[in-house]
Amino acid sequence: MPVTLWVYLCDLMPSIEAITMPKYHVCRSIQIQESPQKVFETVADFGTWTTWSPWLCAEPEAEVKVTENASSVGSVYSWNGKLVGQGEIEHRKLEPGRLIDEEIRFVKPFKSRSDVAFEMEPVGDGTKLTWHMRGALPWFMFWMKPLMQSFISMDYDRGLKMLKEWIETGQILSKTQIRGVESIGPLRVAGVRRKCRLSEVGPSMQAGCAEAKNKLSENNLPTDGEMISVYHNFNLKSQVFDYTIGFAIPETAISVPSDLSEWSLPAVKALHVDHIGSYDHLGNAWSAANQVARYKKLKQSKVGAFEIYKNDPKETPVVGLLTEIYLPLR
Repeated sequence: MPVTLWVYLCDLMPSIEAITMPKYHVCRSIQIQESPQKVFETVADFGTWTTWSPWLCAEPEAEVKVTENASSVGSVYSWNGKLVGQGEIEHRKLEPGRLIDEEIRFVKPFKSRSDVAFEMEPVGDGTKLTWHMRGALPWFMFWMKPLMQSFISMDYDRGLKMLKEWIETGQILSKTQIRGVESIGPLRVAGVRRKCRLSEVGPSMQAGCAEAKNKLSENNLPTDGEMISVYHNFNLKSQVFDYTIGFAIPETAISVPSDLSEWSLPAVKALHVDHIGSYDHLGNAWSAANQVARYKKLKQSKVGAFEIYKNDPKETPVVGLLTEIYLPLR
């Protein structure tokens, strides 16, 4: 930093400290078919957190420590890893069946603290669980507020889905495996191009798959290739995907009609991550892939990230569904 700029900032320091820190509040909810007390007991027990944590999917080998009494005021859950950073969270207040109030303290990648809370509300024969995070950013990071709130919201949604499945069924059908950088391609895909919000991606892709298969069949194009989804763009603010879903077709000179979308990929290097289990949890593998890419400073190509569905959900139990995710690199 130039000396003159440093002196200028020092002169301004009293004014800088007076600037209001940009505050944020993230709040996500889910319905769980269990009593508020059961939900409370599960969340209050730090010993369960490694099971449904939306962050450890990317780095299950990260070091996690939990105090001996994992479910009382003053209990602490701490973590330390290359991808997940370092920090700890502490129970400050516990109201059985109603509220868990906590403080989360981050050490890496930068020091900060935030307030976290879980609220349980009885709804019918189940519970509405709401997960909060409240905090403030350094004044010079004000521009990151919308971005950070979007990322935390998506992480919370993934965590709540896993927590719900764990409480209701005793298992979570999701496993992420980092395969590393590999060669992939060439590929050619014919299908339909669609847009949808993140919350609608499941039904949208199911309808898109059926539409793509019908259109390919109507145009005498093969549908025996692997089903592939290509993500052209994701608007983080609006949570809208622009994607193509279709089938791999031969590279030969087959003409693709104008009512179908065509996408092709030359032979490239790509970061490969596998997801085994329910399509509802594919976000775990995508989050892991992006975390690895950022950590290793891999430069992604703009050709479009994609996922290949290696088996048929009509023939394969959910626990065995394999999806290969690829982030093409420059």
